[in-house]
Formats: sequence, structure tokens, C-alpha cells
Amino acid sequence: LVGAGVWFLVSGGSKPASAPDPLVTTFQAGEFRTVPNACTAVSTSTLNQYLPGTRVVASPNSLDGGEASLCSWTLDHRPLYRLLNVQVQAYTPNGLASGDGSATFAAIDGYASALAQKTSPPKATRLPKATITTIAGLGTKAFSALQVTRAAGIKTDLLTVVVRDRNVLLTAVLQGNGGRGGYGAVSPAQLQAGAVAAARDVIAQLK
Repeated sequence: LVGAGVWFLVSGGSKPASAPDPLVTTFQAGEFRTVPNACTAVSTSTLNQYLPGTRVVASPNSLDGGEASLCSWTLDHRPLYRLLNVQVQAYTPNGLASGDGSATFAAIDGYASALAQKTSPPKATRLPKATITTIAGLGTKAFSALQVTRAAGIKTDLLTVVVRDRNVLLTAVLQGNGGRGGYGAVSPAQLQAGAVAAARDVIAQLK
């Protein structure tokens, strides 16, 4: 009895530490396995409003549907220049992800990485630190990032919207050029509205 009492005092009477939760290796309820085609998910009305005119569309076949999709639209009609790029990806379970390794945690890590690259851009990009704004009511979590550069008399406004909806990460970038070459002034507020509209179109078609 004395020995047992001493052991209890030394050990603090604590229970053995519980084993960590096992890693998640399958999709969980509510997670998405595929994403919509970015080229068709962004509505014509959105494109006509924010990129009015004849647009050039590009879509890499390797990222067309399935777990990831990428599409871009370019409008070059003075005084307006716009470039919209939309990329959407459904993350899968990953043992290297944080938390339990689920697809959602993998997307959470992707979102954090995207935010870090905007707040502290890699030197190789030669981009300034972005002005970050949180966007409410879009997906599970979303932010916008504005970066402005000037070179050879041309001012480039780069507006990026990043959205996470459960295990899906969507990035919509709307670029506008102004200044030299007959291009007009760019409104960052208009760029953000366009990028958000494109993002909403795609998020609405997640199944």
C-alpha cells in the first residue's frame, strides 16, 4: 500500500497519454471530389460586365475538369486591357497535411500558403506586398490581395481573390493595365468586383 501511494504521488495519478487520432485517408462527408470546368463555370454575364468585348480564351487540357481546372480570358481593346485567370482545385487527403490529413485540412494549408505568398511575396516574383482584405460570405473563407506595379510608364493592378470552400481552393486573378499605350485608368474596386463575381460563379457550381 505504501509503495502504491508513493507511485501515485510521483506519477500524479495521470492516465497514460492517448494515442493521436489516425490520419484520414478518404474523402469525408461534404467534401468535393471534382470541380466544375472553369471555362464554362464563369458566366457570360460576368465576362460581359467585367471584360466587355472580344475575348481570347485559353484552357490547358491537363487542367480541364476532374480535380482541377484552369481557364484564362484576355481582353485587349484600347483603352481597356484585362486578364482574368481562374483556377480551382479539389484537394485530396494527404498525410503531409496539418490536422488529421483530411482533404479539408490540405485545402486549409493551401489557403494559408496562398495568403503567405501575398503578404510576403517571393523575391523572384518582384511583386510588392499585397494589401489584404477579408471577404465575408464567400465560401468558407476568402480574401482579396491587391498588388500594384509600375514599369515603362505602364501601371499594372493585380487583384487576386482566394476562396476556400471546404476542401476546394479557388483563385481568381483579374489584372488591369493603364497608362502608356493608350490604356485607361484602372479601378481596383472594379477589379475586385470582377474577381469576386467570377469566384461566386464557380463556387455556385460545386457539387
